[in-house]
Amino acid sequence: MADLIRFAHRDDVPALVHLAHAQFGTIHPFTDGNGRTGRALVHAMLSVRQLTGHITVPISAGLLVNTGSYFDALTRYRAGDPEPIVRQFVDATFYAVGTGRRLVDELCAVRAAYRERTIARADSVVWPLIDSLIAQPVVTGSYVAESFGISGVAAQRAVDRLVECGVLREISQRARNRIWQADGILTALDDFAAGRSGVGSAVSSATTAARSSRPGRRGASPV
Repeated sequence: MADLIRFAHRDDVPALVHLAHAQFGTIHPFTDGNGRTGRALVHAMLSVRQLTGHITVPISAGLLVNTGSYFDALTRYRAGDPEPIVRQFVDATFYAVGTGRRLVDELCAVRAAYRERTIARADSVVWPLIDSLIAQPVVTGSYVAESFGISGVAAQRAVDRLVECGVLREISQRARNRIWQADGILTALDDFAAGRSGVGSAVSSATTAARSSRPGRRGASPV
């Protein structure tokens, strides 16, 4: 492991062809989780090399698109042939960049659909709340109150408005500690995780939910 750490710190090997993650899997130091840990090492190295900043490019998703080819490449690496795993890694990087961009586009489209169908004053907290759902698609009243520095009553009014407009849906079904979620955003994230990223499905979900709410124009509400 000490030799691996020294190798991982070498800066004379291009990051996109660095084999530390494959070597970690070859050492196999744990009884479980070696693959996940090795792929996490990839992201740590990209960050250290300053190739990524505030985001994590989903390279692991690219590596696991074809698990058979990925495992075969690892086997060939252990037999002394590094080329297949390097190719896998480079292909996964391009896949990750492409699917990551599509996910961003999809989330932006879902947010636009939410804003289009929401009825509230221009200065209402519901607008920044909609924007925050991208990062936090499951919320509670206390989370909304603390995040935006408003009272619990005001937070509940904002949540209720987004429920009426089809943006949020309650999933707790209880009187206390209630929880709401943004289905359109969660659908986009689930589709991405399953390799089905595409703008249509999540936007359709968001639009369908919004159309079931009462129609109106922005600025017509006191909230």
